[in-house]
Amino acid sequence: MLIILAISASYFIFAVLLNSVGTVILQSINSFEVTKIQASTLEGYKDLSIAIVSFLIASFVPKIGYKMAIIIGLIIVGLLCLFTPWIASFWFIKVLFAGVGTAFALVKISVYAIIGQLSRTVKEHTSLMNIVEGIFMLGVLSGYWIFSVYINEDVSSLTWLNVYYLLAVLVMATIVAVIIAPVSTHADASEPLPETVDGFAAMLKLAWQPIVLVFVISIFLYVLIEQGIGTWLPTFNREVIGLPVSLSVQITSLFAVALAVGRLLAGAVLRYVHWYPFLNTCVILMASFMLLTLPLAQPLDSSDSTTLSQLPVSAMLLPFIGLFMAPIYPVINSAMLSALPKNKHASMTGLIVVFSALGGTTGSIITGAVFEHFGGQNAFYLLVLPIVTILFTLALFRKSILNLTEGTLNAA
Repeated sequence: MLIILAISASYFIFAVLLNSVGTVILQSINSFEVTKIQASTLEGYKDLSIAIVSFLIASFVPKIGYKMAIIIGLIIVGLLCLFTPWIASFWFIKVLFAGVGTAFALVKISVYAIIGQLSRTVKEHTSLMNIVEGIFMLGVLSGYWIFSVYINEDVSSLTWLNVYYLLAVLVMATIVAVIIAPVSTHADASEPLPETVDGFAAMLKLAWQPIVLVFVISIFLYVLIEQGIGTWLPTFNREVIGLPVSLSVQITSLFAVALAVGRLLAGAVLRYVHWYPFLNTCVILMASFMLLTLPLAQPLDSSDSTTLSQLPVSAMLLPFIGLFMAPIYPVINSAMLSALPKNKHASMTGLIVVFSALGGTTGSIITGAVFEHFGGQNAFYLLVLPIVTILFTLALFRKSILNLTEGTLNAA
């Protein structure tokens, strides 16, 4: 239990930091007077650092130890949080997100490997994965409200940066939790670790298997959709619906609520039903929900007097698409990892993080560019295309899982 609490606390703090990018984009547009396209690069600094670091160090993490990797990651973000309010510049916000991405690469690889150690069956793995990812979404939810407390309607004010002092304190508390938890420092002793160079080559070879290619395309598309919505929803609320800045951030927390509830519920439901028909239903509901709710998003006559109790239906509905998309990412990750021997989990997690990061950056930049030139509604309508595409990649992935043999995996 202490181990689960420790990895969950680590995931929680990174959830707050990573998913604050949408809020920080909105505040950067206001406070630092940057364009939407310039602000969208923050997603790239975050995600590309995750991708590059994961690709380079996935095979090293088991050697330095999972606990030590998590602690190093937390120390990095703790120091950056302390410096951010002091420097108070857009260029250092870029540095902050690059550092957060670098640290998260260490933490995610370690957490996924630890989940593999704690799980004895596929169902246990799927359930624990959804619980941990659900707690991640609770961190996302908390982040919106934490940041909103420090935001005021003076768009030029930089007082919102003081939130990073609070986050630095939370990081220090999380470091203590990880230190005292009995986290296994290395991979399962029954599964020999590859040499460093061989491990890196194994990750590259793993990426070229047909099943893995279909899998990484699926997670790329999913994260593209999630980040396209999550990153730009505060700006959508502000500029399309016309909500006040702080309320635009607070209402986005409903998206995190929906994702958290969806993943926690899926962790229970998937003990009894097969993941493939369950995910197909989720994808179909996602597309339908998007097409039905976007036409309702119309600008308010006045946003100055709008309060949380006076929110229009359109602002309330759209975030709940997260309820249907929530199970997709952890479930397909679990299906892939469960098919692999445990000594390949670090390498596979490296690939997961890389393509998740690339999908997030792509989704944010494309959505931001369309938002800038064609408006927020058209930017969100565009996301229906990758939603529909996921139906086809899931079918291919399921077929590959059925045809996969243990001998094929061990030859990777």
